[in-house]
Amino acid sequence: MQSILVTGGAGFIGSNFVRYMLNKYSDYRIIVLDALTYAGNRENLADLEGDPRYLFYHGNIADEKVVDNLMSNVDTVVNFAAETHVDRSIHEAGKFIDTDVKGTFVLLEAAKKYNIERFLHISTDEVYGSIQEGSFKETDPLEPNSPYSASKAGGDLLVRSYHVTYGLPVMITRSSNNYGPYQYPEKLIPLFVTNALDNQPLPLYGDGKNIRDWIHVEDNCAALDVVLHKGETGHIYNIGGGNERENIFITHKILEYLGKPKSLIKPVQDRLGHDRCYSVDTSKVRALGWQPKYDFDKGLEQTIDWYVKNEAWWRHIKEKQEEYKRFYEAYYKDR
Repeated sequence: MQSILVTGGAGFIGSNFVRYMLNKYSDYRIIVLDALTYAGNRENLADLEGDPRYLFYHGNIADEKVVDNLMSNVDTVVNFAAETHVDRSIHEAGKFIDTDVKGTFVLLEAAKKYNIERFLHISTDEVYGSIQEGSFKETDPLEPNSPYSASKAGGDLLVRSYHVTYGLPVMITRSSNNYGPYQYPEKLIPLFVTNALDNQPLPLYGDGKNIRDWIHVEDNCAALDVVLHKGETGHIYNIGGGNERENIFITHKILEYLGKPKSLIKPVQDRLGHDRCYSVDTSKVRALGWQPKYDFDKGLEQTIDWYVKNEAWWRHIKEKQEEYKRFYEAYYKDR
């Protein structure tokens, strides 16, 4: 039986990946390691409790003893564990360095020690910075513009170095913006959906014309599966849905589908270092036989429906966000 350590497996993409893999492969065993910080949630994996192929371990990837213990019992590592929210990184940069760089280092050291067969590191298109025209290729230079993307770029470079220096069989994926069920409601789509349901303002940065490429989380999971089994070690693979949309477009679609007025849109001062546009060339991963299946409009509607039907999941999460929300509002008021 193939054993996989999935770090950050209680988060949004990680939990969807764990579920995807266990549903597809009956002979796979998955150990989830998650620190259960604010965005990690065991409820994301509640339906897997009792499955003998699934084991959850509460711990931090920067804890060498924990990582060493778990790494000795697996064949493959898929590293989702990361601090990810740009806004938080602007005023809590140290946490991002601790997890995204030091934590990745701890994982790599253990993977080297135990001769892990495959180490898949999950990164982001944000490491490339902003693009004015065309799409980023895997060979383009890294120009991160926030502490978050810089910490992810640092992790990427560490992963690459362990392949070059030690021959560790690593691969890196850089995904565009994911959407779908179980996404923590601080990101644009779940935040705006849940705010609209409560008739609360939708805080839209700047002119709302920042462009992101959106991919359904299940399409991303399918791409990660393909890279894990068909990808070439030492290589990087961009993953994107080919759905480049302005934030204002997404906002209008959400309000229209929910039958809510555009007056809920509240323009706010733009984020520091806000990248204007992300776009990635996905020809390399498509050459492995992958292509996205979700139509964006239908996928967005299904995602909105999920939040409508799963209010119990997000309601208590948003209540816990109040302390951060107060800090966030004060932070921008003082600028």
